[in-house]
Amino acid sequence: MNDLACDPDAIQWNGTLYKTILAPEDSGGAMSIVDSLSPVNSGPPRHVHHNEDEIFVMLSGTCKVWVEGVETIVHPGESLFVPRGREHTFKVIGDVPSRHLVILTPGGFEGFFTEMAQGQYQIPADMPAIQASASRHNLSFTGPPLE
Repeated sequence: MNDLACDPDAIQWNGTLYKTILAPEDSGGAMSIVDSLSPVNSGPPRHVHHNEDEIFVMLSGTCKVWVEGVETIVHPGESLFVPRGREHTFKVIGDVPSRHLVILTPGGFEGFFTEMAQGQYQIPADMPAIQASASRHNLSFTGPPLE
């Protein structure tokens, strides 16, 4: 498997690497796919995607995924579907980084990762800028990351 850490097209934000491998313009806007490599103990605050369904396809590592109060452990070779409008988050657990594909339908949300990487925004210090980008990408933060 290609090493995302050595990929010149990968972008980095808060220790996580992202590479869009299917852009919305390549699918008529129907979807996008982002290859992501997240370090152990990382994960976003709880949030809601108002416009996109999200599918996680685990390639390596293990994640604890929280969807509206229900926690699921997702291992390599497994996937998890999060419908739009559902509050969710995840945390990489164990001792191996998580490489996973994030499939978004429709496409477009991956632009949030691009903006975050360009600005190298930090949570919580840069929350106004992060919130502004989130709003442009139909995302609302709803709570803290998983413990």
